[in-house]
Amino acid sequence: MGLFERFLTVWVGLGILAGVGLGLLAPGMFGVIAGLEFAHVNLVVAVLIWIMIYPMMIQIDWSSIKQVGQKPRGLFLTLVVNWLIKPFTMAALGVLFFEYIFAPWVDPQTASEYIAGMILLGVAPCTAMVFVWSQLVKGDASYTLVQVSVNDLIMVFAFAPIAAFLLGVTSLTVPWETLLISTILYVVLPLIAGVLTREALLRQSSAAVSRFVARLKPWSIVGLIATVVLLFGFQARTIVAQPLVIGMIAIPLIVQTYGIFAVSWLGARWLKLPRDIAGPACLIGTSNFFELAVAVAISLFGLNSGAALATVVGVLVEVPVMLSLVWLLNRGRT
Repeated sequence: MGLFERFLTVWVGLGILAGVGLGLLAPGMFGVIAGLEFAHVNLVVAVLIWIMIYPMMIQIDWSSIKQVGQKPRGLFLTLVVNWLIKPFTMAALGVLFFEYIFAPWVDPQTASEYIAGMILLGVAPCTAMVFVWSQLVKGDASYTLVQVSVNDLIMVFAFAPIAAFLLGVTSLTVPWETLLISTILYVVLPLIAGVLTREALLRQSSAAVSRFVARLKPWSIVGLIATVVLLFGFQARTIVAQPLVIGMIAIPLIVQTYGIFAVSWLGARWLKLPRDIAGPACLIGTSNFFELAVAVAISLFGLNSGAALATVVGVLVEVPVMLSLVWLLNRGRT
C-alpha cells in the first residue's frame, strides 16, 4: 500500500476538520463555489471527481473480460451480491434507521435525503480500491481485474435504473435526465478516457501505464481531500448544530458493510471458492464506489443536501471497516 491508501482515513479525517473549520470561518466563499453550477452539476466538484476517477479507470484492462468463462462462480457471487442484494438491503436499512429508529431526532425531509445518500452508495460497487483490498488478502490479481471490469460494464447500464427505482420507493422525486447525465459524466466518459489513455500508453510499453498512474496519484489525493473539504464546508453549520448526525449516518452504513460481507462469505463457502478468489469477491461486494455516489448525490440533491453528507460519511466509514475485514480474512487464512 502506498502512503495514500495506508493513511486514507487520516487524510479524510483532516479534510473533514478543515472543511468544517473553513465553512464556519468563510461561509461566503463556499456560497460562491456552490453557485458555480451547470445543469445541476457543480463545476468545481465535477473537476475534482474527475481527478479522482481518471487514474482509476486507466488501470482497468477491458480485454480481461474474455477470461470470465474460466472461473464463473466467483464472478457469479460478486454480481448477485452487488446487483440483487446490496442495493436493496441498503435501502431497507436506511428506511429502518431513519424512518423508525432515528425518527424522533431527524425531520422527515432530512431523513429522506440521508436514505437517498445511502441508496446511492449501495448502488455503486467499488472499482479501484478493490485492487488494494485484493492485494492485502493475497487475492488472484487477474481474476480481480475481471470482476472489476465486468462490474463497471454492468454499472454503466444498471446504476441509473436501480437507483431511480429505489429512490422512487422512498417517495423522492428523481429527474431521470439528471441521473442519466450523472452516470454518463462520472462513469461512461471516464471509462472511455481511461481506455483510450491506456491504449496509447501500452503502445509505448507495458510499464508506461504504471508510471503514468504513479504520476497522477498525488492529484487523486488532492481531488479526494479537496472534495471532502468542500462537502464538509457546505455542511459545517449542520454538523456543528447536530454533532450526532455523522454517528447516526455511520451506524446503518457499518451494519450494511459487515452484513454484506457475511452474506458474501457464506456464499463463497457454499460455492466452495478458493481463498484467492473468495477474499476479493467478498470485498468487492462490500465496498463502494464512493466517488460516483458523492457525485450523483450532489447532482441530484445539491451540495448542501443530506444525501451528499451521507455519501461523504460513507468515505469516512469505508476505509477503517474494510481494513478490519481484510484483517478478518487474513486471520482466517492462518
